[in-house]
Amino acid sequence: MRIQPRQQLLEIWAATVRASWRDDQWHWGGRDGSNSISDAEQLLCLLLPATRVPTFKIDNPNESASEMIRVLRPLGNATQIPRVLIRVLTEYFTKYTDESGTPVFSGGSYFEVHHEGGPPTSDQKRLDIVDSFAMSVTLSLATVGFLKVFRKTVTRSETHQEIDRLEQFASIRLSAAMVGLLRSFSVYPFDADSPEGQALIRTVNQGHLPERQVVAQLRSALEQTMASFREITIGSGQVLELDPADRLFECGWSWGVVKDAPAIKTEEPVGEQPKGLAQDAPYLYFTVIALDAIEDLFSERTRILGLLNEEQQRLARALQLRWELTRTYWAKVATFGEGPRWPLEDIPWRTTDQESSDYFTLLVTSLAVKGLVNDRGSDAELSRVGAVLTELANRARITRRTYEHDPALALHSPGVRFHLVGSDLLGGSQLSWVVSDFSALLLQRAAVIAKLLSDARHRDEVLDLADRTWDHLLLRRLAEGPGRSLWDQPDRVFNRVPLHYAEPSWYHTERVVHGLVNSAEILAHPPLRSERLAAMARDLLSEAEHLYDMELLSGTAEANPRLRESMYNIRVNLRRGREILQDKPGASMALALDVLLTLDEFEAARRDVTEAG
Repeated sequence: MRIQPRQQLLEIWAATVRASWRDDQWHWGGRDGSNSISDAEQLLCLLLPATRVPTFKIDNPNESASEMIRVLRPLGNATQIPRVLIRVLTEYFTKYTDESGTPVFSGGSYFEVHHEGGPPTSDQKRLDIVDSFAMSVTLSLATVGFLKVFRKTVTRSETHQEIDRLEQFASIRLSAAMVGLLRSFSVYPFDADSPEGQALIRTVNQGHLPERQVVAQLRSALEQTMASFREITIGSGQVLELDPADRLFECGWSWGVVKDAPAIKTEEPVGEQPKGLAQDAPYLYFTVIALDAIEDLFSERTRILGLLNEEQQRLARALQLRWELTRTYWAKVATFGEGPRWPLEDIPWRTTDQESSDYFTLLVTSLAVKGLVNDRGSDAELSRVGAVLTELANRARITRRTYEHDPALALHSPGVRFHLVGSDLLGGSQLSWVVSDFSALLLQRAAVIAKLLSDARHRDEVLDLADRTWDHLLLRRLAEGPGRSLWDQPDRVFNRVPLHYAEPSWYHTERVVHGLVNSAEILAHPPLRSERLAAMARDLLSEAEHLYDMELLSGTAEANPRLRESMYNIRVNLRRGREILQDKPGASMALALDVLLTLDEFEAARRDVTEAG
């Protein structure tokens, strides 16, 4: 892997501090202004590595690596850096809590409208959105985990009070974000002969079967999922309209709290639960964002550190049920059928509202992988998803050159636009949400698949894609200003993109950081074990051990001190070769070869002496 996550993350840390920390103050906002999502992304550029990559930990000053302290030096020394972060995090949680104590999850400056409409109204800018719920789950968990470790090193009472206050802020925001996600879940039923049903059938019917047969087979594949919807008893997504034999559906997360979503009864002080306005139908983008955040709720770190209280565990279980149902649904749809081609491989993916885009295919690859992992998918199946990513990289001109009037450029700038149906109910034009993170998201997905593969050849192919995507992303960094070395400057790669930016986008940078963190997790595991390599190493060790025993029998070890030392080293190498044979067969083979060369030198030396005599 050519990507060097440690070095690249250190550069991003240094650039983030340079762009954000001036005159002993944290400066919010970047290219897209300041809002609850962008500001969380800005903080996560520091906190994601600090809480997920062990060598980047800064929550224990006594264990912080000197290199980490060096790049964060503008914030202070090893003991001051955590306190500065506490101050900045407290500022964030305070900033996005209203006067009544209710956490704010508005999209703010990220909201856009169509060119024919006027700007978003002030009420529209305050609308809650799933992206903010998801980012808040990740940020709040990172904050609480950071505080739990740092608290053990603190002796001053005033610092303990600051920690307690921030932990309370983060816990309340976490609970409120979980409630928001529970109220944004959607199950959208439709008839097979409806426009949505026809679109879904065309997508999954890769074998050109009769429609009635496709519907029956799809319902059969989703039978357990449909039955499990009865277990949803709180929040949105409670549906009883899936029994008719010609009824199909989609499930996932809408863009915000869905219309008529019931309030969640909870003991947590989450404040007011606003009335929902969002269309009661899932959006692929927000579904993937929500699923990634929900995974953090039942991650190993969350369990080990005990980051959730009892009521939050109850809410997490309700979200986990939705996570399971959504993951299962999309994995079944993406890989439906017994033909030679999955629906996922029929690029681009077509949604039930008649939209198609390579970006949708990239989103569905994430959902398909989640399903394959849970169902113990084989390397061959994961490799098929990896092949889809390779094709997407080609089509998006990440690994291929562009041409004049290339439509693929729109994936990167201005990006893919989603219409937020229901956002105009407060007055004003219908809002839209624009995403242009195709390259960074591709890096994330490639790293995730590479981590799951157990076949060395298949993993190398996916890692090569990750490396080439990283080469592309490197060219898109800002080259000047305080935000240099951050993202995103697409005109440095695509000279036909008309926009040039002076400030960093935390939206893009956070996603690149996420991809690098995923890459670092690959390196945290031992290398893949090759059975063929292990068999060769075992044979070499057997030959080396036999020749070594022959040398012992001939009395070589008693000849002189130098030979005795050589024989001792051989014994040590043989023992080490056997110890690491299972985990590192390549290194074991290298040790065996070294022993064989040494023993052959002994024999050659004896032959020379004999011939000379």
